[in-house]
Amino acid sequence: MTARSAGVHIAPFGKFDHVTDWVFDLDNTLYPAECDLFAEIDTRMTAFVSRALALPPVEARKVQKDYYKTYGTTLSGLMHVNRIEPADFLHYVHDIDLSPLPDLPDLRAAIEALPGRKFVYTNGSRRHAERVTEKMGLSHLFHDSFGIEDAAYTPKPKQDSYDRFCGLHGVDPKQAIFFEDLARNLLPAKDMGFTTVLVHSEKDWSHEPVEARPATLEDILKDDGPDHIDYVTGDLAAFLEAARDTLK
Repeated sequence: MTARSAGVHIAPFGKFDHVTDWVFDLDNTLYPAECDLFAEIDTRMTAFVSRALALPPVEARKVQKDYYKTYGTTLSGLMHVNRIEPADFLHYVHDIDLSPLPDLPDLRAAIEALPGRKFVYTNGSRRHAERVTEKMGLSHLFHDSFGIEDAAYTPKPKQDSYDRFCGLHGVDPKQAIFFEDLARNLLPAKDMGFTTVLVHSEKDWSHEPVEARPATLEDILKDDGPDHIDYVTGDLAAFLEAARDTLK
């Protein structure tokens, strides 16, 4: 089976019998970016920055995106530059309406069929991960959720965040696979030995900083793709089903 015939790209589609731990980013990975749930969080981040720094919304958004580009998350920038306490920020920005989340029975079945442990690893809060997975009917399928609080507020792609995750849960990267929608967050994972999967979408991300926006499929596949990405998929459920078939 080739990667392309499985709906994925870059590496030949091999066996996954080495995988004991399946690690999933949350936002725009476990749910499709097209449902635009993250836009709610994005808007609330702008409002928080505007209020906390006493800035007009337009200026607040510039600061928000600059912090995201420079520090990995807006929260990390607010903590380092403005000494903002994280609890209020996390509660405010994740207080969102979850009704846009789709019901994805194929994804639910695909995750349930995977052997080994399954984790959610997010730069958002643990509570946000729990609310989203509960709404999607997935919460009972995961061994645990690892939020930004568990990483001592150090976000992906900083190495310390990955080290904390692996240390807390006893994850051996060489026996694990990592799913993400941001290519830059897969670089440390690949260096540690994870098998890496980029989950892409056709959503327009042009409003995000160039350094942090998800790459287009054309960019990803240029020159055979980045060395730190093993697979690319636009259909997470189909990828997991294909991966599970290699274990039979």
